[in-house]
Amino acid sequence: MALSRKKWNTIIILASVLMISVLTVIERNSQQTPMQTQALFDNAAPLSQLQFGEHWLQKRQSGWQCSSRVLNCLEWANAWEQVHISALSDKPETVGEPIELVIQVDDLIDAQLWILFSEQGLLKSPAGNWYQIPPSLREALSPILRAQLN
Repeated sequence: MALSRKKWNTIIILASVLMISVLTVIERNSQQTPMQTQALFDNAAPLSQLQFGEHWLQKRQSGWQCSSRVLNCLEWANAWEQVHISALSDKPETVGEPIELVIQVDDLIDAQLWILFSEQGLLKSPAGNWYQIPPSLREALSPILRAQLN
């Protein structure tokens, strides 16, 4: 039993509509909303000092100053001043060696100890809250260091 041209066209149209419907449902259900980020520092609470392991940066009246081995002081300071984070609801799995960050916001507030997992871009606040740094901002948060000669 051969199908007529009209029946074949109907089958093709129905198959196309079904395929478009399935693809639309898949797309709507697979879209992940981008994480909302917020600035870690702002005008009300500006970064004034940062201790990154054994390296540091400090804002003075003349501008940013860093430890002697840091080659990209201004870029490093700007990266930290403009870093954005996203709050995480659950404790993430961490990989790699953590770096202790001592952050002082404004000169009047006591310094806070944060933990950074730089490979994953994870920050743990003193209160135990977890934050994630977007991948595009992570590389600039580590200083470029001068080679140490023995």
